Amino acid sequence: MQTLRKHERANNVDFKEIYGKDHSDSFLLLETGRADAFVMDDNILAGLIASAKNPAEYKIVGEVLSVEPIAIMIRKDDPTMKKLADDTISGMMKSGALEKLYTKWFLAPIPPKNTSVNLPMGATLKTLFATPNDKPMEDYAKK
Repeated sequence: MQTLRKHERANNVDFKEIYGKDHSDSFLLLETGRADAFVMDDNILAGLIASAKNPAEYKIVGEVLSVEPIAIMIRKDDPTMKKLADDTISGMMKSGALEKLYTKWFLAPIPPKNTSVNLPMGATLKTLFATPNDKPMEDYAKK
């Protein structure tokens, strides 16, 4: 909510914050009408929508409020492991293998329920696939 409060469109908008104990509970607040919106990472929202009682009743809307990197955490003092991770992921991005995995898990039906998360790859991730990097989180903060 801190990100939403800092957003210029939130200026002079009065909204009440309510919190669930976890993402599922927060989505339940929306699903049962006790909340009007749920601000969260699009991947998490898409997964919750896919498993909702009536997925067609929900939509991810609005502009991106923040961009944060998703990363693999390794020990700082292991350059060999970092190189292996960088080379593997970079290679998968360049070969198209990572995009195929994305399609499998975000656009195709997933067993055992055969539901689809139905989240097309966004522009930011497409750019990262084309030009991978290892920038720190601070480089992604909107200025």
